[in-house]
Amino acid sequence: MDMSNLIKNITDDYEKIVLNKIPLIDVRAPIEFIKGSFLNAVNLPLMNDEERHLVGTCYKEKGSEEAVKLGHQLVSGKTRQERIDAWASHLNIYPNSIIYCFRGGLRSSISQQWIYETTGKEVTKLHGGYKAFRNYLIDHLVPPEQIVPLVLGGLTGCGKTVLLKKLDNSIDLEGLANHRGSSFGRYVTPQPTQIDFENNLAYALIRHKHRGYSKLLLEDESVNIGKCIIPKPLYAYFRTGNLILLDIPFEERLINTHNEYVIESQEEYLNEFGDLGLSNWFEYISGSMSRIKKRLGGDLYNRVIDCLQFAYQKQLESGDATAHKNWIEILLKEYYDPMYDYQIQTTTRKILFKGNTNEVLEYLATTQI
Repeated sequence: MDMSNLIKNITDDYEKIVLNKIPLIDVRAPIEFIKGSFLNAVNLPLMNDEERHLVGTCYKEKGSEEAVKLGHQLVSGKTRQERIDAWASHLNIYPNSIIYCFRGGLRSSISQQWIYETTGKEVTKLHGGYKAFRNYLIDHLVPPEQIVPLVLGGLTGCGKTVLLKKLDNSIDLEGLANHRGSSFGRYVTPQPTQIDFENNLAYALIRHKHRGYSKLLLEDESVNIGKCIIPKPLYAYFRTGNLILLDIPFEERLINTHNEYVIESQEEYLNEFGDLGLSNWFEYISGSMSRIKKRLGGDLYNRVIDCLQFAYQKQLESGDATAHKNWIEILLKEYYDPMYDYQIQTTTRKILFKGNTNEVLEYLATTQI
């Protein structure tokens, strides 16, 4: 490819990137990447945070020409080669990757040029960069036309998320938010930034629309999923969906909740923190309990926290986590279940169907939802 043709190796086919899950190389500085990026993007910066800061200061004080000159001085020699090697290594694995900076301007053009000059690899640049792609995704954070939302509801522990994952025409909002959607729902790994959550949600909506479904199945969520907020127009659209209720026996719900919030959650903490994992898990659960103390009321809070402390101490002594079912049972029966029952009794949304997992799946299949 002639150097003069590099400028032609550019794309603005954002939909293709979303649908084909095309890998992306983000050459912005790490501080920019952390604030928000895209699925399938890896941060391989042209300049690190300090270099970017120095160049930005130079631009403000001395203008564009001097800033570009400083940038080339800072990223030269061994540093320049290390950046190129990182890009080339990624392209060896993902040769169809697309490169971008903030506006699709100088940084991505320089990176594109250096890659070709040094390795002969031809990499496509994203037209408009991060800003244009982000705006494209924002434009798709609106109620999808001619697609009817259906909301999967049910008491805590009935397995709504598990059921959703079995269906191609669903979007797992909790999965996108990396949160279980309750006061105790935080994972060890952090939630995405609000920008990343919105970008990921836009990806999911675009892919769902492309599949041609007339219905969109979602879990019954509040506007906040942990710290992630569902955009208002979409949340209002989701709330127009009629309900399908998942209903399973209490004992199964208790087992599911114990497995998810105790067994699996403790395993996450142990994998992340080693010997401190169990104590860190207990600190998080007890802290979460304190945050809903007013809603629980003093008497219920005291009984639940006493049961939690007893179960934790017993687990430390014997290694047996079974006693944690006691405080979970109290919370389900005396807090979560009454609250959800009230919400269902007062809802204005139509309940289309209620049944266990197999019955709901059969209903969805036979009604071509």
